Amino acid sequence: MAKISFHTDLADLPYVGPAYVAKLNKLGLITVKDLLYHLPSRYENFQLVSHISLLRPQEVVSVKGKVLTIKNVFTKNGKRLTQATIGDESGVIEVIWFNQIFLTKIIKPNTHWIFSGKVDFFGRKLALMSPQYEPFKNSNDQHEGYLSQIHTGRMVPIYPETAGLTSKWLRAKIAYLLKFYSDIVIDFLPEEIIKKNQLLPLPEALLKVHFPKNFEESEKAKHRIAFEELLLLQLSGLKQRKKRFSQQVGLPLTINPFIEKLTVYQNALPFNLTGSQKKAITEILGDLAKQTPMNRLLEGDVGSGKTVVASIAAYLAILNNTQCAFMAPTEILAHQHFATLSKFLGPLGINIFLLTSSKKELPIDFDFNQPFIAVGTHSLLYDHLDFKKLSLVIIDEQHRFGVEQRLTLTKKGKNPHVLTMTATPIPRTVALTFYGDLDLSILSEMPQGRQKIKTWVVPEEKREKAYEWVKQNLESAFVVCPLIDESESLISIKAASKEFENLKSIFPEFKLALLHGRMKSTEKQRILRNFKEGKNNILVATPVVEVGIDIPQANIIIIEAAERFGLAQLHQLRGRVGRNNQQAYCLIFPSEENEHVLNRLKALETVFSGPELAEIDLKLRGPGDIWGKRQHGFLNLKAADLTDQNLIRETKNEAEKIVETDFEKEYPELVQEMKNLTQEEYNPN
Repeated sequence: MAKISFHTDLADLPYVGPAYVAKLNKLGLITVKDLLYHLPSRYENFQLVSHISLLRPQEVVSVKGKVLTIKNVFTKNGKRLTQATIGDESGVIEVIWFNQIFLTKIIKPNTHWIFSGKVDFFGRKLALMSPQYEPFKNSNDQHEGYLSQIHTGRMVPIYPETAGLTSKWLRAKIAYLLKFYSDIVIDFLPEEIIKKNQLLPLPEALLKVHFPKNFEESEKAKHRIAFEELLLLQLSGLKQRKKRFSQQVGLPLTINPFIEKLTVYQNALPFNLTGSQKKAITEILGDLAKQTPMNRLLEGDVGSGKTVVASIAAYLAILNNTQCAFMAPTEILAHQHFATLSKFLGPLGINIFLLTSSKKELPIDFDFNQPFIAVGTHSLLYDHLDFKKLSLVIIDEQHRFGVEQRLTLTKKGKNPHVLTMTATPIPRTVALTFYGDLDLSILSEMPQGRQKIKTWVVPEEKREKAYEWVKQNLESAFVVCPLIDESESLISIKAASKEFENLKSIFPEFKLALLHGRMKSTEKQRILRNFKEGKNNILVATPVVEVGIDIPQANIIIIEAAERFGLAQLHQLRGRVGRNNQQAYCLIFPSEENEHVLNRLKALETVFSGPELAEIDLKLRGPGDIWGKRQHGFLNLKAADLTDQNLIRETKNEAEKIVETDFEKEYPELVQEMKNLTQEEYNPN
């Protein structure tokens, strides 16, 4: 076997066959490093080692003893038990396992074992019930001794598992690597950073995070791993930022000659811009005036006016006789942006066209040298769309595109300015960490006159009354369900197709329509057009309505199985209503009503700030749920806590010092570790 390293494929480890490799891969574990960084989700505390005579009911203990007898017993009601008797110098006790008759082939009489588990009554006698078991070893070698018992008699790690891959199997493989191949773990952090921040060296941290002697050891080990995770992320962003500032924008834009036209455009808008919109415009125009490419994120809740702000940047590109690409992740959203830009910029004679999967044709004899705004989905990436003067790229909901897709679009120009937009509320701590290469503008206000959406979490027993209230107050309503069709494994979760049929009988006086992601684009557009024109009163849909749908008269949204959504996503869905300055309502129906679920959802009744709700979700649910599964990639942190602002600040300070040096020469191990990280996971820009 070749020498094992951090990057050895798990398939090349001894005693890891194809079946186990497939299960490991399912957990995202491909290499030795992945396995060593597969951190415990919790620990079983089996540190209390007790004499048998001192055992008490309900205690969780470890017992070292000699196996006196062991046998399989088949009870009258068909249960299969394995029953053993163990003894130490103080007494004897029974050990009981259920449905593990193979144990008689492993555990033999007159051998010494250590058992860890819960003491309880079995019949009228105390017994150890289904304990963990391990041959008792008494090694004098310090390192062997530290890992001589890994399943019993200590803090025992419990890992995220998958079918057929247990924590016991994972413990054994991880201990094997740490015991016999400890030299594969090479610390890539500079020694001065380790000492200054009082961090454990990496080999020690990995040993103690998996097999700590106590809780304090495990926390100190996790802190070391969290520090390196955040430091690498900060470095990645700052390195990209430094690289960007060393580049020259391909087509520089000038502002001063066009100040008057930009002012006239803003004053002609049929509404007053909010203070945060004006601030964002100033920041964006300031970036566009520079010789280095802009890379700015414009964040704002649904309906906060991001497209209008972006339209001013696009207008400046046109005034400079250049071109703008405006990419959205869905056809619905692309159509929405096209309609908005056409409404505001179309009267100025600006050439704006739409490209989607269902509309790929360009105007006949199109001149690619003239200024234009191309709005579209992934269709903008097609080779036949030849931007000759691309100066500005605008990407909406940019996290829904892959890194390569974003790069493909920007490479259609020479270092163009990039403005990305998102309605996904981002906690400040996440923004500081993951968007180090992005400047951030936040639209914190809603347009003047917009009212807060009254929100209620409705228990199941009040559903009928809620429906009666809806009938009396409905102008136009959304009903959002998590699934398209019913699922056998999710019986309690309402599906859009079934709920559509159900609501027809509940609301016979209204016209209903169904919308979901499997429909063809033309069908979606027809349904939305009918809904907007009032031909249908209630739209039953999946979360496909989360972004890009503007139905001004919609005043009620009902969200089913709401606990399956993050608070940020619920907030976005809620933003589908209340867009015409009239009072709107959001009714939230959970499919389960435990205290944790209700407390989390009730935050929506009093909190109306997207970033604040996202911060709450970050603390309650963890980072992977902020954006949903599609964003789990670049939030795949093992130990870092994104609410730990102190650690974020510390790592940012260290990263800023490092990038000011010739760090590729001074810190080669650190640079190599950054290169080993996948671009998709750690470079969200």
